[in-house]
Amino acid sequence: MIVVTGTKRAGTSMWMQVLKAAGLPVLGEAFPRDWGATIRDANAQGFYESSLRHGVYFGTNPNPRTGAYLFPEQARRHAVKIFAPGVVRSERSYLDRVICTVRPWREYVSSMQRLQRLEREARPGARPEERPAARDDEVPGLGRRQTLAPELEWWLENYALILDAQRRRYALHVVSYDAVLATPAETLGPILTWVGGDLALDAAVAVVSEKARTQRDPSLEGVDLPEGAAATFDALYGRIHEGAPLEADFVARMNRTHQSLLPLLRPPARKRA
Repeated sequence: MIVVTGTKRAGTSMWMQVLKAAGLPVLGEAFPRDWGATIRDANAQGFYESSLRHGVYFGTNPNPRTGAYLFPEQARRHAVKIFAPGVVRSERSYLDRVICTVRPWREYVSSMQRLQRLEREARPGARPEERPAARDDEVPGLGRRQTLAPELEWWLENYALILDAQRRRYALHVVSYDAVLATPAETLGPILTWVGGDLALDAAVAVVSEKARTQRDPSLEGVDLPEGAAATFDALYGRIHEGAPLEADFVARMNRTHQSLLPLLRPPARKRA
């Protein structure tokens, strides 16, 4: 599979649109369920999500509704969106090429707040499991989690993906959201070549629009991180945007930052009766 991944609100939908325009068949609908009526404003060109968005593993393959089994060779040249925790959960044989898009964490905070507001306004009486963008509550390898603040979710999912790619050594290309918007032809061209096949760069570039950016003045109201964590978040995004490698010293810094965040990432221990 040609997997598009990242956190929510990171440009994954734009990447699905790009790959579709370039000529790859895609798995997923532009507006699953009632999303066209509820959260279209969050992504007017479509989300292209499927039942595989949480990973290709025993819980989704075979399809729990139809019983159909998706073999790796059947989807080798199909693009599919799988959010970062789902990639970590997925069987490696399905991860032929993985494109991870990363958005600045401050924008992610504001964008998630906006998406949640749209959901509440569209379906004020819905239970959490009925909401169109319901989130899985587990990051494989890092344990179950409580509902996290967006800035912690941004870190946990990106950190887990980088760690997983280092361990399992699948083909991963990480690109910044800003790079795609600022220089689409220069950014998309090498990635489409890496994906392989006769893909249409001009058609792919035509999909990219600066209008996709809805958060230009991100709010950090309520954000409270340990000392140095925000600087590490910024430095990680900076390296991704510049296409710089993650040297051993920086990986060690990421690990230290993660350790400092663990009290915020883990649910409080239950008291014994």
